[in-house]
Amino acid sequence: MFEFNVSDFVSAFIVLFAIIDVAGSLPIFVDLRTKQKTFVPLKASLFSFLILLAFFFIGEGILRLFNVDINSFAVAGSLVLFVIGCEMTFGVEIFKMDSPSANATIIPVIFPLLAGPGAFTALLSLKAEYSSTVIIAALLLNMVIVFVVLKNVNLVERVFGSGGIYVLRKFFGIILLAISVKLFAGNLAFLL
Repeated sequence: MFEFNVSDFVSAFIVLFAIIDVAGSLPIFVDLRTKQKTFVPLKASLFSFLILLAFFFIGEGILRLFNVDINSFAVAGSLVLFVIGCEMTFGVEIFKMDSPSANATIIPVIFPLLAGPGAFTALLSLKAEYSSTVIIAALLLNMVIVFVVLKNVNLVERVFGSGGIYVLRKFFGIILLAISVKLFAGNLAFLL
């Protein structure tokens, strides 16, 4: 059944935008370019979309193998989102991006930056709250934005400046913290 709610779409879009954090990762993309590491924007955005879409559909089946329901995963996922929000807000670095290859499209651009553990967790957590149509549309729009940003890394950096990128990262970190608390409370109440 086709189910689309604009408010849910905006919420799902913001969660995925904050998790994928293409604006917050912009300094990493710029740094990769300055280190003569290359990445292919279309390949990175398309493969990330396909990987995340596949996980969206088979992730729940994988959970069933371990006898975990989506609401329990959403509670655990909300904790992961909370940690990522703390990382963004407080500037804590968990992953160091040091791919030995000159081509950085797969590592670190696709994984873990775009299609990483945070995005996997967010997708399944969102599945407990919103319709599949809404989530897929939000994911698709995010990947279009990812493509545009990756294609125009230097332009985006000039437009926002280092201060603007810093503010965006902090802002979306706080939004992500609030969303993680909402996911935790909603799904914990369902489990109890």
